Amino acid sequence: MVPTLMIVGCGDVGGRLARRMLAAGWTTHGLRRDVARLPAGVLAVPGDLQSDQCPAAWPQGELDYLVYCVAASQHDEAGYRSAYVDGLRRALAWLAERGQRPRRLLFVSSSGVYAQRGGEWIDEDSPAEAESYSGRIMREAERLALDSGLPASLVRLTGIYGPGRERLLNQVRQGYRVACEPPLYANRIHAEDAAGLLAHLLQADAADTPLQHCYLGVDDEPAPLHEVVGWLRERLGVTAWAEQDSVRRAGSKRCSNARARALGWAPQYPSYREGYAAVLAGEFG
Repeated sequence: MVPTLMIVGCGDVGGRLARRMLAAGWTTHGLRRDVARLPAGVLAVPGDLQSDQCPAAWPQGELDYLVYCVAASQHDEAGYRSAYVDGLRRALAWLAERGQRPRRLLFVSSSGVYAQRGGEWIDEDSPAEAESYSGRIMREAERLALDSGLPASLVRLTGIYGPGRERLLNQVRQGYRVACEPPLYANRIHAEDAAGLLAHLLQADAADTPLQHCYLGVDDEPAPLHEVVGWLRERLGVTAWAEQDSVRRAGSKRCSNARARALGWAPQYPSYREGYAAVLAGEFG
């Protein structure tokens, strides 16, 4: 049987996942407002997660997997709640309305649920007690996924970068200055590796490999931010500095990908060097 997948929030990472699963022969549905931007081959489901009404194009038959992979379009407490909690609740209701019970739900979350700030190593079992509205709401959405009655796994992605996600590059061009001491550790994953991890988890589950309830999506090498900035300055040829240090919003921590690696996943871009080199090659090439 060909597995059937629904990607709710089929944007950048979701679209990359869709292309991988189509290549693997999966029937892949993608829900988003602007379905004209879906990858070729994805079965379009025009839908609005702010509406209680089940999208007319929601698949009728069995649905083997659902990946909830939305991004908040409004970056405040109301926007986060609408995207992650209320939207997920609606998607689960639509499953129930159609009598569908996927064999697994993957909920794409964020390492922003962690409050650690001391540069310590953390993993999936570390306390996730962020007090920011984004962290609190994401934890609420995670609990909704885990309590849904479906087998569910959380995938906590770290700072996603790649083509079209070039905030740090733009900051560096403007002379972005960060403190060296104490080092501010940052975690990141290339968008293609984020999609690759989701694909790996889906295919592992389809092959009856037991999955755990949570995975961290991060490359092999969390690095001090000043080191990343210095490397990018050299490659971009930036010599000027901003007048003042910039303050990072998030805490300093180092996320481990050991659990995902133990399942057989490996990032295509193991550190910021390979990942940003690929982004810059596309920019300059």
